[in-house]
Amino acid sequence: MSKKLLALYGLKFNPFSSQVPTDALWSPPPIEDFCWRIEQQIGEGGFALVTGDPGTGKSAALRLLAQRLARVRDLSLGVLTRPQASLADFYRELGHLFGVALSPHNRWASARVLREKWLQHQESSRWRPLLLVDEAQEMGLAVFSELRLLASADLDSRSILTVVLAGDSRLGSRLESVDLLPLASRIRSRLRTQALSPQQLLACLQHLLNAAGNPKLLSPALLQTLSEHAAGNLRLLINLGNDLLQAALRQERDLLDEKLYFEVFASEPKPRTKRP
Repeated sequence: MSKKLLALYGLKFNPFSSQVPTDALWSPPPIEDFCWRIEQQIGEGGFALVTGDPGTGKSAALRLLAQRLARVRDLSLGVLTRPQASLADFYRELGHLFGVALSPHNRWASARVLREKWLQHQESSRWRPLLLVDEAQEMGLAVFSELRLLASADLDSRSILTVVLAGDSRLGSRLESVDLLPLASRIRSRLRTQALSPQQLLACLQHLLNAAGNPKLLSPALLQTLSEHAAGNLRLLINLGNDLLQAALRQERDLLDEKLYFEVFASEPKPRTKRP
């Protein structure tokens, strides 16, 4: 992050960066409601699902959820980073996340050790361990099935793990397949992120600018223009804002306004073809 950028505009951080602090993320009511429901669910376990088109806030929702649940005392939380891995690597990562030594090529022994670890955690606290899986649409069928079997005990009458799966629309489609219906039927909480209205995008922009320390960085007209031209997509909104901020920094402008917007995003004139 450029120190010149922060100093020139009086910012604590770049409000249009992908690395915005979790505390500064915008959390609309549907995400707040979902986080509250998962807080209740960790006492009982089971599966939860976050789906939506790219750029509509799924990963941000997971970050907000992880931060919120990290404050829960005695909760064991793991984030799976390689959902596309094979079964052996899946067990390796679970062992790393929950602090147990596993034999990835001996799935029976690995499953027994993991389940004993989770049951001990449940007995020592009233929470089931929590596993967050982003980009879950990349998971193989065998890994989905293994995770479903690992997460239950006592002839499927008792959940010993809470799992939050997040992915794009392909994940929802995969869960409708016959092979994954047993897992889909266990989903207890759902969040569907959708394209946002210009008013919601405007609220997000204002929230980010306030959190970054300069609510007047963008002119009111530019705030409205960005909100209307981002096609309801949070990621596109952030990318547009970052392009403008970098252009303003290069020119050392005091304010980002509509004039800068048209300079940066003006379409190139089409070459004229000469008539024969």
